[in-house]
Amino acid sequence: MDKTAFKPLLLAAALLACTPVVQAASTLVYCSEASPAGFDPSQYTSGTDFDASAETVFNRLTQFERGSTEVEPGLATRWEVSSDGLSYTFHLRENVKFHTTDYFTPTRNFNADDVLFTFDRLLDPNNPFRKAYPSESPYFNDMGLNTTIKRVDKVDEHTVRFSLNNVDAAFIQNLAMSFASVQSAEYAAQLLKEGKAADINQKPIGTGPFVFKRYQKDSQIRYSANPTYWKPEDVKLDNLVFSINSDAAVRLQKLKTGECQVSGYPRPQDIELMEKDPNIQVLSQPGFNLGFLAYNVTHKPLDQLKVRQALDMAIDKPAIIKAVYQSAGQLAQNALPPNQWSYDPTIKDAPYDPTKARQLLKEAGVAPGTEINLWAMTVQRASNPNARMSAQMIQADWAKIGIKANIVSYEWGEYIKRAKNGEHDVMIYGWTGDNGDPDNWLGVLYSCAAVSGSNFAKWCDPAYDALVQQAKLSRDRAERIRLYQQAQHILKEQVPITPIANSKVFQPLRKEVQNFKLSPFGLTPFYGVSLKK
Repeated sequence: MDKTAFKPLLLAAALLACTPVVQAASTLVYCSEASPAGFDPSQYTSGTDFDASAETVFNRLTQFERGSTEVEPGLATRWEVSSDGLSYTFHLRENVKFHTTDYFTPTRNFNADDVLFTFDRLLDPNNPFRKAYPSESPYFNDMGLNTTIKRVDKVDEHTVRFSLNNVDAAFIQNLAMSFASVQSAEYAAQLLKEGKAADINQKPIGTGPFVFKRYQKDSQIRYSANPTYWKPEDVKLDNLVFSINSDAAVRLQKLKTGECQVSGYPRPQDIELMEKDPNIQVLSQPGFNLGFLAYNVTHKPLDQLKVRQALDMAIDKPAIIKAVYQSAGQLAQNALPPNQWSYDPTIKDAPYDPTKARQLLKEAGVAPGTEINLWAMTVQRASNPNARMSAQMIQADWAKIGIKANIVSYEWGEYIKRAKNGEHDVMIYGWTGDNGDPDNWLGVLYSCAAVSGSNFAKWCDPAYDALVQQAKLSRDRAERIRLYQQAQHILKEQVPITPIANSKVFQPLRKEVQNFKLSPFGLTPFYGVSLKK
């Protein structure tokens, strides 16, 4: 046989051997439960919004260790605190790059100017960017940081100093929270020049592990890996996709078929089914959360204590937990979860007593057949996996004492927006702690400063407020516990809320997902996560 016949085959084999093997890009799809209202973390208080922005696109000066409430360095490598607790000096990480996208190309690295812009915008109503794009900073204000921070100064290119008006025992933890995400001053200047300041909320630029690509409301959000991330070991995915669907049954089906690798907020009745699936792993841990009802005390007849007491004692909470939460829930009697330090275990519910509830309504002059609106969330949350069912059961309970509850629902972003405006009578809501400090509950949800923000009861009690503010100023934990427990008793006596349940948190994901860490704060972080090839 003529050996020249083999030459083309040998050449092809040689070329094949020299051709590099191209690895398939790793793409993780997260089946999320709702559309974010936007991508500027400072404007929001919801985990849906934080997952889509703070947990992907942005970083903060300090950050929480993955799966922990412990703080570690972020964009600041270290910090010093003055002896009086009123000055914090942060040394910034060098050579950190902002994202390059089709709508922004940075000309410099992250520096002190970005920290100054971020916090000046939050602090100063006359900040030029805030004038061009009026926006609220509810979480920042609810926590009183707008009055706690006196000023932020640039010491040099890589050093900033925060001067405080008063001690804030949780200041370092606060700066690790989503709302404190650091923005690019250069990008903001570009938007101002172009007259497009509002784009900061739709086309985000950060320093985080993922770069925003595009967003289609109620459909999907797409991100790509940040190739220049300052902590490269946290970027193990080439692409990240949020596939948005409010139906938990649809999310489950997509997880089972592999259309998504991680799914948010499963229904309690689906947990056992997921645990039996050989392709699915279910992570779980005790929840740092509370599902509750908030009574808008600015609306009649809810401004009367006897009415709130009546509504509270007419709810059959164990029945709701059995039907809605199933094995994932436990009865909540306090405004804090049991695993939050300073929780007071002596606080107990008023007994379930429809007869006494009817008597209290009569004493308050509330006639049988009185109507109130009961708002129910349309999204699943660990703190309430089925708000609609909860609302229907509460509706039936209140009908027994002569109250006609009309159930009202809105799309999630609209629900929160209208609630902040105080349009509701009673609303079902839930909260997961964000920084491990009691003030994140007792201050953010019920203080006078939070009435225009996350205090959906619109309740302002001077005695309660004084205790919470005094506790925040103390660096003595024993003193803080004493004050917070006094505040918890006032909260229970005045009934601005009805605690319903604390729930266990479950996170289903495909077996190929590696190194996913459950967040104690109810967030869904993907830094450090990879897919088994």
